[in-house]
Amino acid sequence: MFNKEIYITRRKKLTNEIKSGIGLFLGNVDAAYNYPANTYSYRQDSHFLYFFGLNHPGFAGVINFDNHTDMIFANDVNIEDIIWMGNQPSVKDMAAKAGIEHTAPYGELAGYLHSAINQGKKIHFLPAYRGETMIELSKLLNLNIDKLKGEASVDLIKAVVKLKEIKDGVEIAEIEKAIDIAYLMHTTSMKMAKPGMVEQEIAGTIEGISLALGGPVSFPIILSQDGQTLHNHDHSKVLKEGRMMVTDAGAETQENYCSDITRTVPVGGKFNKRQAGIYQVVLNANMAAIAAIKPGLKYREVHFLACRTIVDGLKELGLMKGDTRSAVDARAHTLFMPHGLGHMMGMDVHDMEGLGENHVGYDENTTRATEFGNAYLRLGKELKPGMVLTVEPGIYFIPALIDQYRKEGTFDEFINFDLVETYKDFGGIRIEDDVLVTENSHRVLGKPIPKTIAEIEKTMAEPREWLKWEGFI
Repeated sequence: MFNKEIYITRRKKLTNEIKSGIGLFLGNVDAAYNYPANTYSYRQDSHFLYFFGLNHPGFAGVINFDNHTDMIFANDVNIEDIIWMGNQPSVKDMAAKAGIEHTAPYGELAGYLHSAINQGKKIHFLPAYRGETMIELSKLLNLNIDKLKGEASVDLIKAVVKLKEIKDGVEIAEIEKAIDIAYLMHTTSMKMAKPGMVEQEIAGTIEGISLALGGPVSFPIILSQDGQTLHNHDHSKVLKEGRMMVTDAGAETQENYCSDITRTVPVGGKFNKRQAGIYQVVLNANMAAIAAIKPGLKYREVHFLACRTIVDGLKELGLMKGDTRSAVDARAHTLFMPHGLGHMMGMDVHDMEGLGENHVGYDENTTRATEFGNAYLRLGKELKPGMVLTVEPGIYFIPALIDQYRKEGTFDEFINFDLVETYKDFGGIRIEDDVLVTENSHRVLGKPIPKTIAEIEKTMAEPREWLKWEGFI
């Protein structure tokens, strides 16, 4: 946990935003893996952690916005718990670490809420994403479970987004810890990317690095030589010379802050001419987008800058043609990059998106696109100092999409389909960094992870050195 003053300040700021009613934050409970006593590794709800900091199952936090009282509802352990887990601190002692004086057994939560409802107070809660939480909210608030999503407090959603989208110094330091762990994950992945290796061997090894040095991976690892599948979690393929291997992976710290990095490397350690050509186009887009980031600029504009850079590069390689801006306006680039440039990142790898992507990435001044490709941009609104976001352009040769676009004939004036056909066996390339918006510009966070062609080839030629993780062990 951070210092208790951090949690006190966060709750005060939320109270200043909401003004009245009751804020209800249910922590997560243990979830059974294959039978009740065998559970998944515990992960607390991020919003509960942000405001209350207590990483234990079965807790609920309440903020009374009317009288500025904060409470924790949870049960102390009993003798059976102690037998299996050892002595545990009391709920009161744990709550004190978050700056909370008032505690009560969990069984009293329903009565507290019903009393507040009878007094005409609004119960503010966030959208639930776990079945157990939905069932509990339904019981506590006497609401039909099918209507919970519509009853979630929009005022609370907007207030939480406003607070959490701006990271302070302790949060940025945690994110950089997660990126430094990702550095070891990705450089290890590079060194293991040799012909004959099974993808699973590499994915399992780098997941172990995250577990050894921080916490679990921040999302299921994406690692594949079939990088044309954007979120490819199949790790069954044997690596082959001539293929590119995409590794999209990040770590989570013990304070539950994340990293999200992608690197793409040539199996065997050397780029051939075709690989180097496409790779450099993606790298140029990555670097141009990062260079443009500053407060006051809408991220949607950075996205389209990256798209134009990709079109310019593909024109030089003969894969595209015509006027660059016209091609992007027509969406011809979505054949090669059918996703958005990035998203916010923090305690969740797609930070706060459980609250609704449009609430997090858009606002009253920025409307989300609806057409294919552009609609997948998760973050489009104006950038502010303290935001942390990903920059992840890519180029992918997706045979089914190539066939569809060619059949439709919509983009014939911009795409050289005859040459594109020869790339159907290529796969995909994505390059991703995590970037902080500063007061006047930006800063790429964490230890720089090799990404130029020369840096990657040099790293891939180096031997793996086990347990020589400077700064960690």
